[in-house]
Amino acid sequence: MSLRHAILTLLETEPASGYDIVRHFKESLGYFWNAKHQQVYQELRRLSDEGWLQCSEQAQSDKPDKKVYSISPAGRDELRRWLAEPAAPNKINDALLVKLFAGALVEPDNLRAEMARHRATHQGTLDSLLDIERQYLALEPQEQRRQRLPYLTLRRGILGERAWLAWAEEVDAELAARTDQTSAQSVEQ
Repeated sequence: MSLRHAILTLLETEPASGYDIVRHFKESLGYFWNAKHQQVYQELRRLSDEGWLQCSEQAQSDKPDKKVYSISPAGRDELRRWLAEPAAPNKINDALLVKLFAGALVEPDNLRAEMARHRATHQGTLDSLLDIERQYLALEPQEQRRQRLPYLTLRRGILGERAWLAWAEEVDAELAARTDQTSAQSVEQ
């Protein structure tokens, strides 16, 4: 997936300013697709140059005019073309997994501290996702049906975070056993 298709997907729902798009990345899409502020604005310019977006300016009283982007018919065609293509499976590049793989080369307590930092991040993400789920569950049934596919992307995130935290418990148990073993060996010497 590319950033351009994520932006087109957002704009298919409703017109938005660059600021609004960046906010969407932080609040919703950011759980499964990250983009920096500068990347979004560069891509908006490219999409406009390619004719996939239309841009209008809205006057603001105390700020410069705001550019509001909407998807053009050509952009909608491109989004449909992309949606029809098969998606490639994700590849994982996870430095933590490399560190665990090489864990015999480092003290278990170092890895335990690393795991604790990652656990806090994953727990925070899970808490945020559960807050979003509560908002979805409070919607009227008709709105829930309309938002079902976005909700299922949320469920994937929730299940993924819960699975990560369950896996982390297994890792922590192994690292605790290794710490105990290392301490016992130190006493024997």
